[in-house]
Amino acid sequence: MSNHVPSHCQRLDPLPWLLLLPAILLLGAFTYLPAISSLWHSLFTTAGTSTEARFAGLENYQALLDDPIFWQAVRNNLWVALITVPVSMALALVMALWVNGRLPGRSWLRVAFFTPTMLPMVAAANVWLFFYTPEIGLLNRLLLSLGATPHNWLGDPDTVLGCLMVVTIWKEAGFFMLFYLAALQAISPELLDAARLEANSYWYRLRRVIWPLLAPTTLFIFVNALINAFKLVDHLFILTKGGPNNASTLLLYYLYETAFAFFDLPYAAAMTLFLLLLLAACSALQFLFSRNKVHYR
Repeated sequence: MSNHVPSHCQRLDPLPWLLLLPAILLLGAFTYLPAISSLWHSLFTTAGTSTEARFAGLENYQALLDDPIFWQAVRNNLWVALITVPVSMALALVMALWVNGRLPGRSWLRVAFFTPTMLPMVAAANVWLFFYTPEIGLLNRLLLSLGATPHNWLGDPDTVLGCLMVVTIWKEAGFFMLFYLAALQAISPELLDAARLEANSYWYRLRRVIWPLLAPTTLFIFVNALINAFKLVDHLFILTKGGPNNASTLLLYYLYETAFAFFDLPYAAAMTLFLLLLLAACSALQFLFSRNKVHYR
């Protein structure tokens, strides 16, 4: 008689599940449960602190569609993402290529590029407030020295969002540089030597060899940069508080105000679901369009 045990009757090894358990618990507690809770709360509404919540269906989502401040925040965030993400990634790549070469003092240069990343966003905002202040700011002092008229950088709706973008790029480019630098140092020297034999042009090697090998890192950085662009909130408290006239209001800042200043938690929950779906859709599209260009070794 055969002692063979069918595969479906074999006992499962609990070790892999035990190893995955901490990650599953953390994801469940801090990702999936909050998302489900936000979905649940977004379907209710409260008329005041003394009244019980009542089922509202999709009323909060309809209110989002009719809220001009919400759509202003969406437009502002889209502009921030459209500009800061590619610019930060391009600067990060340039800095990584620079400090990856053999140049004197490259360790100090790496530290200099990475220093803004180590600063808390509130501290970075205070640094840039010293540049943007109307009366004594360094930018206006420079304009005065050139005979130009000073400008209220954070008080002008036409320039306030650009000022926030500059702070964001300055803060994040050094962080993304680290990932590009690690990816550059992981490229096989044999591949680079073969590329030098094929073409003497550095730009040709960069376009045909180095850049394709950096595709997985580029995808990783892009997704993280996109998420970071939609979760900007810290420096708004120091620099603009969403003003003037909501010209610098971003989604997460408006969500914070709605939940903790106006205490409209169901409306903030609906906004949270919109933000999650927006980020998921952007990331899914990026993975879809890059799947034929990203190759892992």
